[in-house]
Amino acid sequence: MSTLNGTPLTRHGSRVPTLPAKPAPTRTATAAPPQKTAATATPAVVASPQAVVRTMIVCVSEELFQALSATRQLERHLGISGTSCPRYWARTGMRPWQRRQLIDLRKAKTGPWYCAGGPIRLLDLAGMRHGAYLGASVRHQQWAHVVAGTKAATPWPVFLQKHLSDPSGYPMDTATVEFHRQPCVQAMRMHNAATRGPGQIDLGDLEMFQAGAAAYANYHALWALCTDAFLTETGDRMQPASAFFADRITYLEQAARYLDSLDEDQRLFAIDLHHR
Repeated sequence: MSTLNGTPLTRHGSRVPTLPAKPAPTRTATAAPPQKTAATATPAVVASPQAVVRTMIVCVSEELFQALSATRQLERHLGISGTSCPRYWARTGMRPWQRRQLIDLRKAKTGPWYCAGGPIRLLDLAGMRHGAYLGASVRHQQWAHVVAGTKAATPWPVFLQKHLSDPSGYPMDTATVEFHRQPCVQAMRMHNAATRGPGQIDLGDLEMFQAGAAAYANYHALWALCTDAFLTETGDRMQPASAFFADRITYLEQAARYLDSLDEDQRLFAIDLHHR
């Protein structure tokens, strides 16, 4: 018995010798060659690139909010490794006793005061959303000027997915080189090389840029409020299923709808996550 691809093969077509009338040498039966079987094709593994989660919004109770305000021990109280992230705009005209309800309240040199969290009624979410929309609109105009005359490019998650699905056949170095070789990406990188400070263009926003000015502005308007992930009152975690823009949209739809459903007394807390 022999094997092929780990599957036992039997002898097929063996002949049983017949005895002649007169004694004669017995012929040894010859086994037929083993039949080759078609190898079963192994389906290709397609791995989706995970969305990067750097900032998270957490819904906390009043008691837990007070504990976090006093100790800042996120891992102890929330089981999350991170630090408070002052990103919320505080409402103007607050009284001193109301300011004490906010975590990490800071006074900006220009513009509104900002903090890491507090009751929704004391946070200027509408102002944040509007400001993010305007800022993203300006960035999209800048991007359109930088890449004018180039063809639409394949976004990075496509190359990353190809690498994750076949790491040895498609190394990360190859994925990076092919992504950077696209004229649109080259134009963005050239702009960044000649620019210092906040005027640089994020290559990770390529897929959102190419969706159009309105889509890009609305994306950042919602992201300003919901960031990369959202932890609900019941401990359910919402975040994009992958790094692709379609999954980012799905997450922001769900998170924004949940945020709109919260009572104005609900306390929100923004966290910068520590990745181990």
